[in-house]
Amino acid sequence: MTTTGTPAPLSSAELAAQLRSLGVRTGDILLVHSSLRAVGPVRGGARGVVDSLLEVLGPDGTLVAYTQTPDNSDPSRWALTRGRTVPASEWARLRETLPAFDPARTPSYGVGVLPEEVRTRPGALRSDHPQSSFAALGPAAARITADHALNCHLGEESPLARLEELDARVLLLGVGYSVCTAFHLAEYRVPGLGSRDYGCAVADGSGRRWHRYRDVDFDTSDFPALGDAYEALPDHPVTRAPVGTADTRLFDLAPAVSYAAKWLTEHRPRRGPVE
Repeated sequence: MTTTGTPAPLSSAELAAQLRSLGVRTGDILLVHSSLRAVGPVRGGARGVVDSLLEVLGPDGTLVAYTQTPDNSDPSRWALTRGRTVPASEWARLRETLPAFDPARTPSYGVGVLPEEVRTRPGALRSDHPQSSFAALGPAAARITADHALNCHLGEESPLARLEELDARVLLLGVGYSVCTAFHLAEYRVPGLGSRDYGCAVADGSGRRWHRYRDVDFDTSDFPALGDAYEALPDHPVTRAPVGTADTRLFDLAPAVSYAAKWLTEHRPRRGPVE
């Protein structure tokens, strides 16, 4: 503790020790959602946190972050995706001029600084979805990020399904279940779930184009209740402890998705398509 009452910055070694104590293991495939502000001061900031994670995972482990770009979206939805509205008279022009997604260059948006640190590391790979990409570092990165279908944000043709196959784990570092992308994979498995139209700018062999597609109408409003119910199961599937000053949770992705699909089927009303 410093003389002002602010915690002294954690070293990478101290942070690594806390992650090991929580249960992060060498060789894990780890999907991380984080708030570095919640963690408190760390030497090196986001770079130091990623260094600590990679040290714990070791050369056989893989670090994964969600590098979404929801700002590359239809201007009719910018009130939700960008926090501002534009007149309907501008929509057609914006659809023609919005920069296309470039997995090597387009920064992530709205997910904090750690995903950008992962995305820009030498050797990092990123999936190709123009709105819901993932970046990964490690030997499983190619398998995780390959073949992310343009028409599938977070379902069976996304990195989340590959993470499920690979027995990945989820680390919620100072954030709650509302940002747990693994639960979105479960939404695809809920009968009668609603869908909606999406649009974004993409680049392919023919140049830039505006891509329209239909996918799940996502809803995170009940994710906190879902997560609390999962955490309260008698077999204690979630490990919870402080890392720095952050309340942190660690759990296996596949059983969490399986539970979430059943929970959402029982607790969420069925909806038709959203026009």
